[in-house]
Amino acid sequence: MNNDQALYALQQEMEHDESLPLRESNLVFGEGDSHAEVVCIGEAPGAEEDRLQRPFVGRSGKLLTACLLEIGWSRDRVYITNIVKRRPPQNRDPFPEEIQAYAPYLSRQLAIIHPKVIVTLGRFSMNYFIPYGKITRDQGKIFRVRGMLVVPLFHPAAALRSTTTLEAFKKSIKILPRVVAQADTLSLGSPIS
Repeated sequence: MNNDQALYALQQEMEHDESLPLRESNLVFGEGDSHAEVVCIGEAPGAEEDRLQRPFVGRSGKLLTACLLEIGWSRDRVYITNIVKRRPPQNRDPFPEEIQAYAPYLSRQLAIIHPKVIVTLGRFSMNYFIPYGKITRDQGKIFRVRGMLVVPLFHPAAALRSTTTLEAFKKSIKILPRVVAQADTLSLGSPIS
């Protein structure tokens, strides 16, 4: 079974898993290159994502896509997903038990894709990998977690609300090609310059 087939089988399994919370909304599994070197992970789908059943397609997704294009990466070069694969009501933050319920599926997604770098978008996805992390302190640093290179970034939605956050988000996105190229040799926990 190739990666595309394995991801499709996992998506079908999730679709039929009645133990998962938030089943009143659509499954937004993820999309992109099934052999991507970079996986971008947000917290949960929003209204537009739920409607289109695609991750990061609303305002924050447009910012993410534009910033990826600025570094020469088309959206389909990376893989984009969320920890929680269905929209919480009124776009509220996902509950810990919802994150916990969807976490095994995210782990299996990552095992199939096997990226060099995981880019977490926002504090919820960062805290999944770095439980004691603080997004304002750790944004733009490099961590190795469970054998994976993790780079926390501000969530694009937060970047849309603050010029300072937007500048930090754009600066950190610009170093991702270097992080990928030097994934085996980068020092960890340091700011990305």
